Amino acid sequence: MESYYEYRHLVGFEETNLVGNVYYVNYLRWQGRCREMFLRDRAPDVLADIRDDLKLFTLKCECEFFAEISAFDELSIRMRLEDLTQTQIGFAFDYVRLRDGFEELVARGRQRIACMRGPNTDTRPTRVPDGLRIALSQYAVTGNGQQRQVLEGVREG
Repeated sequence: MESYYEYRHLVGFEETNLVGNVYYVNYLRWQGRCREMFLRDRAPDVLADIRDDLKLFTLKCECEFFAEISAFDELSIRMRLEDLTQTQIGFAFDYVRLRDGFEELVARGRQRIACMRGPNTDTRPTRVPDGLRIALSQYAVTGNGQQRQVLEGVREG
């Protein structure tokens, strides 16, 4: 079993500038797309909750770039759970170029979201839904006992 959720992407011309490099904003868009596909594939019950009144607010988003990518590069965006609190989730993303059987780490990103509920004029923090906690638990970053803590949080509910 993989320790990350993977979203594959083939870069198109519309994602590049005149020089042929990918616009930096697309890395952040791919983080969002990876997160959406994760919900669709691993936590579909949470999608129904989002249609109701659950909101996932992005609090912080960052990306560190190691190499340029261009049109028709094939990417694997690999998402892991980095941190999980009562109301917030921290994700880590690796952007890996796949070429001729080799993998090259081209960027690394992070994203922090908060779970919120309520009308737009009175939105308040809420607990991360149990279905999402459970779905994320298998993708927890390991090391320093962090995975164990995440899994204990799921069991404690």
